[in-house]
Amino acid sequence: MSGVKNRVALVTGAGSAEGIGYATANLLRNAGAKVAITSTTERIYQRLEEMGGTPEDTFATTADLAETKSVNSLIEKVQNNLGPIDIVINNAGMVEIGREEPSSMLHETSDNSWQYGIDINLTSAFLVTRGVLPGMINHEYGRIVHVSSVTGPLVGISGSTVYGTAKAGMLGMTRSLAIETGMHNITVNCVGPGWIKTSSSSKNEIIAGNFTPVGRPGTPNEVGHVAVFLASEEASYVSGQLVVVDGGNTVQEYKVAL
Repeated sequence: MSGVKNRVALVTGAGSAEGIGYATANLLRNAGAKVAITSTTERIYQRLEEMGGTPEDTFATTADLAETKSVNSLIEKVQNNLGPIDIVINNAGMVEIGREEPSSMLHETSDNSWQYGIDINLTSAFLVTRGVLPGMINHEYGRIVHVSSVTGPLVGISGSTVYGTAKAGMLGMTRSLAIETGMHNITVNCVGPGWIKTSSSSKNEIIAGNFTPVGRPGTPNEVGHVAVFLASEEASYVSGQLVVVDGGNTVQEYKVAL
């Protein structure tokens, strides 16, 4: 994808070697972008080492994306090391290393669990996006890609109401921002993954992936390729959209073993 070459891209939630964030970061890097990656833990530096590159075209740091000061510091570090940010992939969310958040029915969800789920999935995307927009508006270019989900915007799962609410909120943010920023040559879109096999996938999630029309769970790279397209110059007339990557799962009504 030539349309990301020499662009500066920030990918959040890239700490897992088998995750969507790291896969997307590598695809961007291979396409010629300068890539900054971040996560909440020190493992992000191992990902940086595995990516290769030089200090002029790759960068990594830890950050708490639910804290304004931490996000502002992250953006400043990326700009100081790689230059003005052209692309943001808001992938952080779902789970955080060292913290277990079991599913729960809404009426059993505590204030803390609600706030945590909203913060890690939605507030993080808001703070990062708000932080980079002034620079994008100033140089009249930007690509913002939220890694949302089919859960929330299109379908629901019992016990995952907080997650679904946050992911649906990402789509609402996307649509409004597409209107607010379009005149500045900035596009804003969502990717909606379905059953994707990552290191955090449960046995039941893998089984569910086997009953998609494609017959298997997706891979992080398959999501990443869509994210890279939306982050490219070639996607200049795509904005405010949710692009679903779920092997056709949400279009099938009859979902049982045959």
